[in-house]
Amino acid sequence: MLAEVLPSLLPAGLESSPALRTLDIARVPLTEAVDRLAGLERAPGWWYRLYESLAGVDPDRLTGLPVPLASGRTALGPRHILLPLPDGGPAAGALARLGLKVAHPEAAHPLLEKLGALPATPRAVLTTPQVRAAVAASLDEEPWDGGLETEGLPDPEELAELVLGLVRDAGLEAGDEPWLGALALPDEDGELAPACELVLPGGAFASVMREDALAAVDADLAARWGEKPLAACGVLGSFALVRAHDTVLDPDELEPREGDWPEPDDAGLLDAVDVWSEDVLDRFPDTPVPPVATELLAVRDLDLVADDRWPQALALLARPPFREALTAPVRVLLPDGTTESVRSYTAWWLRGHPVLDGRRPAGLLAAGGDPLLAGLYEEADASGFEDAEVLRALGVRTTTTALLDEPGGAAELLDRLADPSREVSAAQLHGLYSALATLDPEEVTLPEDLRAVPAAPGGAPYVVDATEAFVADAPDLLPLAGDRPLLPVRPHLAAALAELLQVGRLSEAVPAAVGGEGTVHDVPAAVRTLLGPRTPATYTEYEELTAGGVEVDWRHTPDGTVHAATVEGVAAGLAWAAGQWPRRFEVAALLEDDSRTAELARDRWFD
Repeated sequence: MLAEVLPSLLPAGLESSPALRTLDIARVPLTEAVDRLAGLERAPGWWYRLYESLAGVDPDRLTGLPVPLASGRTALGPRHILLPLPDGGPAAGALARLGLKVAHPEAAHPLLEKLGALPATPRAVLTTPQVRAAVAASLDEEPWDGGLETEGLPDPEELAELVLGLVRDAGLEAGDEPWLGALALPDEDGELAPACELVLPGGAFASVMREDALAAVDADLAARWGEKPLAACGVLGSFALVRAHDTVLDPDELEPREGDWPEPDDAGLLDAVDVWSEDVLDRFPDTPVPPVATELLAVRDLDLVADDRWPQALALLARPPFREALTAPVRVLLPDGTTESVRSYTAWWLRGHPVLDGRRPAGLLAAGGDPLLAGLYEEADASGFEDAEVLRALGVRTTTTALLDEPGGAAELLDRLADPSREVSAAQLHGLYSALATLDPEEVTLPEDLRAVPAAPGGAPYVVDATEAFVADAPDLLPLAGDRPLLPVRPHLAAALAELLQVGRLSEAVPAAVGGEGTVHDVPAAVRTLLGPRTPATYTEYEELTAGGVEVDWRHTPDGTVHAATVEGVAAGLAWAAGQWPRRFEVAALLEDDSRTAELARDRWFD
């Protein structure tokens, strides 16, 4: 093939002939022979055959190989030339209007790809320097030329159509190519604006956004192209996410980066992110080197939501892909190499703004939530939004268990219990102290004040100094408690609560020596059957029983003896001693009429 255009070339195989050396015939390197092809005019098919003949040659010797273009011109060197796709792909004319060099279809040989040419896939076309430059300059007053191979520069409208077509054909998703956010698109008033500053009319974000916060993209354009290509160009169809890695939590450095489009890993785009960073830093000791958020996933543009559209906005945020940004904590790497988890930026922002029932959600109780927390929190109407995990992320209290699972939850609960302006019943206190008693004492800060109940029945709970309170750990001691403030709790958790709050137990504080003359009786067999193996074999009955100088119905002394002066007292003492306190009324019924044994046994089927 080269001999056709270089007639002085001798046939291959003669290069080692001694006669040629004698005649001093010049040797032409292949690279030089290729360079001599510059400016040669041949049909595209001829070039294809030439490439075929050179298919086995070292590619480094063919870098200057001419390539005929679809525009009719010829380019020197295949690098950055686009090869038409077998199934068509983007039209060569459209690519040429974007300033791209496209090989003539009849000359598109596989050798060219080995030499640096690129198949003209939509994604490959989009990421060429020419297209990126065209997009970046699409709002400039001076027309962009980009080295076009054809006359007629694409105006912004034509450029938008070309780029959107490539985006659609490439199947791009929002955020895949963030620089597309600089593409000039017409807004609702016909004015050009960067795609990243426009919203999709009728889209999810437009439905919750403040009026006039951002302009909408032209309705006809939106109808023609649909949400996906426009969102891939940065038009906001829904909320946008920021995903940043290894973010240094230095409030002074968390500023938006300079540029024509928002980058998806730019934490500086988040509203008040510097304040969030300061709140995070307040949790840790000061260090010369600031902590680092290993991965920060957050929802941006929360400040653009209209006040009356938060129910709809929260419903959006509760669904993927935004849910994780709201509910998942952020891992923070400390300078000493340890890690801690902190509240996500999104949850932090929402907690501090009136997004639920017109109020800040942190510290509210979901209406219809845990009755144990009633009175301790203001209730908020969360009807239609009952996602418990999201409500917890917002700081809305739903259950006592969820509250105590949160860092600082126990301290918050104890603090509210110590607030005399908040109403709480004795039954609530019993449930709350029982829940607190299951916690690790190392994780609970000791309170200065506690909510307690008086020993006398019917008394309202009141706030006392923590050093004055006692855990009510035995029912037979209540008549002896006097005016001591008591902390009600499930019996098996009494010791744990005393340890948790560092308070005394009533059994340790009350002198309760038994006085009076009593008679020992065997416990009836029916009662032993009912109460189980821990039932005492005997009890001591009194005409009049005193403990600590106070007349009482019964007393269970540390030696295990049950002392009682009434049938109800015997029943209570035996049930308490056997660890079957709820059975005391059945025991009383058996003591009064042992013929009811079978009846009561049958009733226990339904326990």
